[in-house]
Amino acid sequence: MRVITGSARGMRLEAPAGTDTRPTSDMAKEAIFSILQFEIEQAMVLDLFAGSGQLGVEALSRGARFAVFVDSSREAQEIIRRNLNATRLAQNSRVAAMDASAYLAGCTDRFDIALVDPPYGQKKIDEVLPQLAGRMNENGIIVCETERTEELPGQAGEFSIYKVYRYGKAKVTTYKKTAEDE
Repeated sequence: MRVITGSARGMRLEAPAGTDTRPTSDMAKEAIFSILQFEIEQAMVLDLFAGSGQLGVEALSRGARFAVFVDSSREAQEIIRRNLNATRLAQNSRVAAMDASAYLAGCTDRFDIALVDPPYGQKKIDEVLPQLAGRMNENGIIVCETERTEELPGQAGEFSIYKVYRYGKAKVTTYKKTAEDE
């Protein structure tokens, strides 16, 4: 697993051992950042269910202003910190050692981009999406990675599904704010 482009291009990243963390495939990661290419510069990024932190690290490498990494696993938190230090991106980040729902419940930050990649098949996105929608900036984008067959809610607060992409076994669903009726 490597950083695709930007200031940390080509740097190898660690991932937690075992099957609890499933790194995003290179194909899906490239697709996600192709979707976000014009949104990243100076963005405030949230990496929920961060695992290795590879999505948030990629965003920082590509010019995001700041990233918050949220994961409840102590091993994942340590690996995220090591990856941030190895890529020299730690000064533009914070690691929140807690459950995603608990983080969102107490969070006062607002985000331009949210990267949501929980363990497959556990319906975690359904739990956090309503809270997350309330933490997004006006022109924010929420990007969720799930297994190909998982269905997500069509709406979360003022955000609704914008586009859905399929890459191998993964599905990437983007949410944007619904335009107000005039």
